[in-house]
Amino acid sequence: MRIPIVSDGYRFIIPLFILSGIAIYFCLTVTSIVLSILTIFVISFFRDPEREIPAGEGVVVSPADGKVVKIQDVKSDAIYGGDAVCISIFLSIFNVHVNRAPYEGVIKKVVYNHGKFLAAFDDKVSLLNEQNSILIESKNWKKILVKQIAGLIARRIVCWVKEGDKVERGLRYGLIRFGSRVDIFLPPDTELNVKVGDKIKGGINIIGRLKV
Repeated sequence: MRIPIVSDGYRFIIPLFILSGIAIYFCLTVTSIVLSILTIFVISFFRDPEREIPAGEGVVVSPADGKVVKIQDVKSDAIYGGDAVCISIFLSIFNVHVNRAPYEGVIKKVVYNHGKFLAAFDDKVSLLNEQNSILIESKNWKKILVKQIAGLIARRIVCWVKEGDKVERGLRYGLIRFGSRVDIFLPPDTELNVKVGDKIKGGINIIGRLKV
């Protein structure tokens, strides 16, 4: 059975696989066990399964796998450009870390900020941590903002889209390596379909419906 792997992961998987093989060849039992376990973990981390994306007018899907840790009203976010409701999703090291576009539209902004590496569940991460934001505008001029936020272990945010790109709902658009958080900002009148504590999957679970 083939395991789909995001291409960004091979730079980590191949060296580990080679080192594991060398350790096994020279009968370095403990080292080979450690390296083999680490190789399996990295393969699991970079898995990129196919997803069946829900259809429907106004449907917003989760941009990430993980657990909903916070839902709050936000006043005048600088990048979003107004009031919004924010859903924060915490990704553990065991979740799929490929991020997906929650809605179809045009990328109006891509904003990257250097920052710290606090634990992803810390309330301060949305202000202090390294992060990358994309602002999507739908054909009905609805705005959806998604922030990839680095965590304590995450040291690299990858974004594959740029300003002006058109994206479809569920499109793979980025990746955060090794633990992170994703915040999604929606119009205040969005009908939410999740609550704090829910475990959700990117591109599969409907987190809300826009009023269109």
